[in-house]
Amino acid sequence: MIDRLPHEKGFHVSWDQIHRDARALAWRLDGKGPDNGAWKAVVGITRGGLVPAMIVARELDVRVVDTISVISYAHQDRGDAVMTKAPQAELMGDGTGILIVDDLVDSGKTLELVRKMYPRAHFATVYAKPSGKPQVDTYITEVSQDTWIFFPWDMALQYVQPFRGKD
Repeated sequence: MIDRLPHEKGFHVSWDQIHRDARALAWRLDGKGPDNGAWKAVVGITRGGLVPAMIVARELDVRVVDTISVISYAHQDRGDAVMTKAPQAELMGDGTGILIVDDLVDSGKTLELVRKMYPRAHFATVYAKPSGKPQVDTYITEVSQDTWIFFPWDMALQYVQPFRGKD
């Protein structure tokens, strides 16, 4: 068996896959909002949550979209979650009717911080790892904690060494 760095156990997500999975998330959320099934707004957590938030907002015909910026990673090193940009205060209130979307919940620190600010919001992610799953209300796919997800906006095409042997 070959020892691998944590990021070498990768789950590569294509643009097509993130689009399909974000649409599946929208289908799961359809009719679940508190206003006769509708959501007041979609808030994407920057940066990774912007693409799925846009797709979910389109599929659910939600026209009010805002962002919240939380930094908890520097490349692949995790730190404390810090909010650097809040959504409109008059829109958010305690989060009632707000759908907060991110690409992934990993440790759960980002969503834990945002949930403290907006306790009545609904939290949805496309992908979830076991440590962060308790912070999410709705997700599509669970991956193991030691899997690194490579999103299409972080990737470029290049050669990859085979698991065993050489070419």
